[in-house]
Amino acid sequence: MMHYILAIDQGTTGTTALLIDRDLVIHGKVTVDFPQHYPQPGWVEHDPEEIWFSVLQAIRRLLQETAAPTSEIAAIGITNQRETTLLWERATGRPVGNAIVWQCRRSADICRELKEKGVEPRIREKTGLVLDPYFSGTKLTWRLRQEPQLRRRAEAGELAFGTVDSFLVWRLTGGVRHVTDVSNASRTLLMDLRSLAWDDELLGLFEVPRPLLPDIRPSSQVYGHTKGLEILPDGIPVAGMAGDQQAALFGQACFAPGEAKCTYGTGAFLLENTGAEIVASKSGLLTTVAWQIGGEVSYALEGSAFIAGAAVQWLRDGLGLFQNAMDIEALAASVPDSGGLVFVPALTGLGAPHWKSEARGAILGITRGTTAAHLARATLEGIALQIGDLVAAMTADRGKPPALLKVDGGAARNNLLMQLQADLVGLPVVRPQTVETTALGAAMLAGLAVGFWRTLDEIKASWREERRFLQQRPQAWREELLERWRRAVEKV
Repeated sequence: MMHYILAIDQGTTGTTALLIDRDLVIHGKVTVDFPQHYPQPGWVEHDPEEIWFSVLQAIRRLLQETAAPTSEIAAIGITNQRETTLLWERATGRPVGNAIVWQCRRSADICRELKEKGVEPRIREKTGLVLDPYFSGTKLTWRLRQEPQLRRRAEAGELAFGTVDSFLVWRLTGGVRHVTDVSNASRTLLMDLRSLAWDDELLGLFEVPRPLLPDIRPSSQVYGHTKGLEILPDGIPVAGMAGDQQAALFGQACFAPGEAKCTYGTGAFLLENTGAEIVASKSGLLTTVAWQIGGEVSYALEGSAFIAGAAVQWLRDGLGLFQNAMDIEALAASVPDSGGLVFVPALTGLGAPHWKSEARGAILGITRGTTAAHLARATLEGIALQIGDLVAAMTADRGKPPALLKVDGGAARNNLLMQLQADLVGLPVVRPQTVETTALGAAMLAGLAVGFWRTLDEIKASWREERRFLQQRPQAWREELLERWRRAVEKV
């Protein structure tokens, strides 16, 4: 009997491999980091071979540490950093240059050019997205404009484009399958939300040759089988795939419309399931595909803050305020408040609902009495305030707030941050027993495709709450902090 799903969580700074059983218990977890490359200010790149090496290393070490027989792996599920853009040769599988990461802002001029042409409303109508360097389409436009020989090769069908999920499936199946799922495709600016297909009008606007593109598939389906890998036998189904934030929504068992989650990772991402309804945001949020299972499609509203945990990393690595990211909680808790300090963590621009791609971080209200502890607390407040803006926008779009906010990701372990979040949004903040919900979502989708689980109800019965944070601060505290925040955001 097969006991496990192998989940691959390919993130912005590292890859995590996990073995997950039918009760959603994690039996092993290994993370392998890989380098970030910053060729110039505002640019972020990854070497695809370093990504692939991290995947192989994570799986190899996981199997060694757990001593789990590969014969007990029922399927592989993949979740991934979403908008990061890769090109590789179909004949050899070799990458053509570095991947352009979702955080990279190099295509800002292309976004401005398209906005000046007046096409943004049409793009928004078709894709549910805004024109921002965040998404894959303008990154691909930039790459093909910079290197005309790549365009010629793309038009000739020699090259393949993909987000990280596509690249991993290609490598895992020995180059047999060039596919993506609807959740990842919905982040490219190239797919129509209603038809769930690549759109000729959008391809024309972004100057993308159709032969580059992968096939779009549901999020729970057998895409292919492992082939030619030293670490795994041939024939294991690669069977589930979703972008990291959609996978986290699924992993939080937010299967019904109106259920919402926020993932606190490098950035922070709030998603609310809207079911079969495509909700066009009037508040600066994105409309995206959550997942597709069989013929049933679920959509979501999404708000993204580009910087969350990355702000804590900056305090650690850039300023040397502490040695371990977890130390920020004790430092921030050593003072009762931030002493009037406001930190807008726009280190790579401001995402939803502001969409200020040229904004940069700002620390306001510094006095001679300001300490490292005040900055640490202002950083946590800045993260929570960004999410507060997203909850307010989502409430405006839906006409009612979510009943509660499920949370996950590394920073969700920070109790002070979670309490600040509950105080700022006025909603219960619920943390599950397993905060690795991104990987859980990928595993769930893969397991459903191969009959490891039969129904969503069967999965939901295994989801467990660990702690619930309720609002404690008075409304006056919240309003004062929000007012300082609004004034600060106007300045960046």
